[in-house]
Amino acid sequence: MSPTDARPLAQTWSPPPTLQDHLAEGRAIRETVPRDQLAVLSGGERDPMGILDRQDSVRVPELVPIRTQRMAETPFAFYRGTAALMAADLARSPSSGIDVASCGDAHVSNFGLYASPQRTLVFDLNDFDESAWAPWEWDVKRLVTSIVIAGQSTSRDEAVVRDAALGAVRTYARALANGAKRSPLKRYFDHFDAQAAAEAVDPESGEALRHSIKDAERRTAARAVRKLTTTADDGRLTFVEQTPTMTHVDSRVEQLVAASMRAYTESANVDIRVLLQKYHVSDIARRVVGVGSVGTRCYLLSLQDGDGNALLLQAKEAGKSVLVEYGGVAQPEGVARYVAQHGDGGRVVAMQRILQAVSDPFLGHLLGAPAEGGPDRAFYVRQFHDKKGGFDMDTLEDPAFHWYAHACATTLARAHGQSPTSSVVSGYLGGGRVAGQAILEWAYAYADLSRADWQLFRQHRGVDAAG
Repeated sequence: MSPTDARPLAQTWSPPPTLQDHLAEGRAIRETVPRDQLAVLSGGERDPMGILDRQDSVRVPELVPIRTQRMAETPFAFYRGTAALMAADLARSPSSGIDVASCGDAHVSNFGLYASPQRTLVFDLNDFDESAWAPWEWDVKRLVTSIVIAGQSTSRDEAVVRDAALGAVRTYARALANGAKRSPLKRYFDHFDAQAAAEAVDPESGEALRHSIKDAERRTAARAVRKLTTTADDGRLTFVEQTPTMTHVDSRVEQLVAASMRAYTESANVDIRVLLQKYHVSDIARRVVGVGSVGTRCYLLSLQDGDGNALLLQAKEAGKSVLVEYGGVAQPEGVARYVAQHGDGGRVVAMQRILQAVSDPFLGHLLGAPAEGGPDRAFYVRQFHDKKGGFDMDTLEDPAFHWYAHACATTLARAHGQSPTSSVVSGYLGGGRVAGQAILEWAYAYADLSRADWQLFRQHRGVDAAG
């Protein structure tokens, strides 16, 4: 026996499972949950309007009509705002039971461009409000259904929509399998370089990507400062009100939110803490954002240094993930403990850092920030308009639509690939042929259900009667 054999690590060490072990585990799960079962959309009693009304009951009352208006516009806009409905419906459907770190709202409009800390543009997931641990296929079904609804809403040929949707599942399976063959460290450093991709894709996709890159390059913080703020006589940078989408908060909330900056800075990385010492908060306003997020508390904070240089931050309310609240997914003990300590703002930031290849260095969170009336709430903080850009599904040519669906699927696979169970998912999925057909069937069925919910929503909220 060598001297090292007697050391504690040598006595207790056992090798972790191999890739082949994980793949075999995934294949074994097919026996209990056949992949064709992923096509089953369980029926039974539903209360979609009750869920939406419940969500709106805790939102800013005067902003709820704006949310209603935006969600009522099209079936796709409605789908964007109904992650809670889908989580409830997924909870009633057969599941693989293989949980991964999940986005929770992985529809096609929640992918896009943004600036990395190195100031290059990357393509990735960009919304993590609903993120939590959940079965891998929940994100994939949300993505594929969004491809179907977006394709139908833009009156594309059915063959184009089906090919893009089915291809997305198979692309996800291939990307996950290819990632599983690489080391966890190499997977961690993978990212989607937007500029390089623009030169490597077909002409239509390249044109769409270059257009989005150009748009993202314009959407800088400096541009936002010029559009949204003005300088008072005393040199203080203040927001220009645009009622009801941009309004100043009352003095009580202003004082309390400004005081919460300390909690945010303590949650940020130490280099950001040092940087923020050079800035003072000069103004705070409430801003309406997104579709599904309308009515939640979202504040813009302007900060400036002694020479008038500006920094804009966004503090957005974080509630319980719909995957937990409506999907009923029990979270790992460590995750539940982390949320109990740091709140759901901490959850959003932590999951964003797991799922994104590179993240905003200004990410942080705070617990106990108050809103207009009501209880203390959790928030997460990030930069505002740091070269964010997206893709307009209405204007994409069919080849670009197909490319974009595959780009989202590849990106989702990279995000899921950070989870310890990702190779188990790969073993369960295989090449994606069987699961692809099943998820495609589910997505079309759910697209029909969501469209019926949209029509019911318009009636329920009196949109049809109003005009």
